[in-house]
Amino acid sequence: MENIKSVQQILTPPPAHMVGDGFRVHNFFPSGYNLGLQRMSPFFMLDYNSKVEFSPKEEPRGVGVHPHRGFETVTIAYNGKVAHHDSSGNHGVIGEGDIQWMTAGSGVLHKEYHEKEFSKAGGLFQMVQLWVNLPAKDKMTTPKYQGIENNQLGKHYLPDNQGVVEVIAGEYKGIKGAASTFTPMNMYNIKIKKGVSIDISLPEKHNTGILVIEGSAKANDGETAPTDNFILFRNDGTNIKIDAIEDAILLLLSGEPINEPIFPYGPFLMNTKAEILQAYDDLAKGKFGVLEE
Repeated sequence: MENIKSVQQILTPPPAHMVGDGFRVHNFFPSGYNLGLQRMSPFFMLDYNSKVEFSPKEEPRGVGVHPHRGFETVTIAYNGKVAHHDSSGNHGVIGEGDIQWMTAGSGVLHKEYHEKEFSKAGGLFQMVQLWVNLPAKDKMTTPKYQGIENNQLGKHYLPDNQGVVEVIAGEYKGIKGAASTFTPMNMYNIKIKKGVSIDISLPEKHNTGILVIEGSAKANDGETAPTDNFILFRNDGTNIKIDAIEDAILLLLSGEPINEPIFPYGPFLMNTKAEILQAYDDLAKGKFGVLEE
C-alpha cells in the first residue's frame, strides 16, 4: 500500500482521574501527553472512561450543572447509560452504541449523570467524551443538541459478517455519518473480527488517531496497540491499513485542523483572553440560561 499515513506513537492510557463522581477518565489530550493544544485539532480534548464497574447507587453519580461556550461536547457510550440536560431545554439518555453531540456555541449550562435506572442497578460503564473545537466564526452559534441512536448511524458492513464501520460523522465508502459538523471530519466506530483487515483513506493533512476500545489492532503492519491505547498518526499520507489482532472495537478520529489561536480556560474554549473574560461576565449576568441542579 502506497502513500501511508504513518504511526507517530502508540500512547498508553495516562493515569485516571475523576470528573465529578461519575466519570473515571484517562485524558489523552491535551494534557495527558503534552501534545499541544493544536495537535489533534479540531478535537481539543479526549477523555476516555475505560471499563469500570460502578456499584448500585440511589442518587445517580455524575457532573452537576456547569457552563460551556465555544465548542461541542461529544459523548459516545460503549457500556452504561448517561442522561443529559441543558439550559436550552434539551435532554436525552444514551446507552450502548449511542452518541450525544451537544453544540455549546454561544453558551449553555448542562449536567450529565448516570441514567437513574442504570445507577440503581450499577454495572459496567465505558464512555468517550470529546471536546470538538469550533472555528471563530461559529463559536457564538446558537446551541443545539443531537441525540444520535445507534440505529441512525450510517453503517458499512464488511462481507461474510467480518465487521461493520459505523459512521458517526463524515463519510466512509460513500456512507454518510449521522452527525452534522462545523468543520470537515471523520469519526468512525470500527468493529472487526480477529484476523480481519480494513483499509481507510483520509486526507493527508487531517489530524488522525485511533482509540482501541476493545481487543487489539495493528496499523500499517506496525506494533500492536492493545486495549485502551491510542494510535497517533503523522500528517504524511492518506492510507491506513488496520489489522485486528483480536476482535476489536476502534474509535477513529480524523479532522481538518482549525488553524486559529486557542485560548482555553476552565469550561470555555475561545480564541482570546478577552473572549474568556466576556464569557465569565455573560455567565454572571445569566446569559447562559437557567438549569436546576
